[in-house]
Amino acid sequence: MELLLAPESWPFAVALVLLIALAVIEGAGLLLGVSVSAWMDNLLPEVDADFDSPLDSWLGWLHIGKVPILVLLVLLLTAFTFIGLVCGAVAHSLFGFYPPALLTAPLAFLGALPVVRAGGAALARIVPADETSAVPLSSLVGRIAVVVNGTARYGRPAQARVRNEAGQTFYVHVEPDSEGSELATGDAVLLVSQVSGARFHAIPNPRPDLL
Repeated sequence: MELLLAPESWPFAVALVLLIALAVIEGAGLLLGVSVSAWMDNLLPEVDADFDSPLDSWLGWLHIGKVPILVLLVLLLTAFTFIGLVCGAVAHSLFGFYPPALLTAPLAFLGALPVVRAGGAALARIVPADETSAVPLSSLVGRIAVVVNGTARYGRPAQARVRNEAGQTFYVHVEPDSEGSELATGDAVLLVSQVSGARFHAIPNPRPDLL
């Protein structure tokens, strides 16, 4: 506790507070039927599978787009806090003082990045993620999807799973096309239009026999 409260450890104390805040916000969101994770994923640019730009290459290296951004952020904050506090504890035991935050924070951040990459690679094998494909997402309009995470309301999308004609699985975000409607977890829905990126308007499946 002394280490965490030391002035030199303020970046790691802040990271710990953010971790707790994320847990509280996500928990409250689930109770209200709002997916904070889906909202955060919608803020991200689509990652080009061919890594044509440095940004795409960097995002792809961290498995952003393959694992929910909230999960990766939790990994980053956890690794950053742990590495920073360990560095501070080791320095204090060896030299009798805590190193300044300007030194430990950048080192902890750089050390956390490989942890995020390794953790993201492991989670990508078990966490549903968007399949990369040359097929444009707009081709999913007219397909039947199943809501898998949260309750979708107008302006508040939820995650849904859909397959294209080739049988590839995509995880997109859906919301009703009109106010006052809801799409709950487990509902089969018809994608009627693409809002932007992986975000679609959907309606309840008018032909259950098509699923």
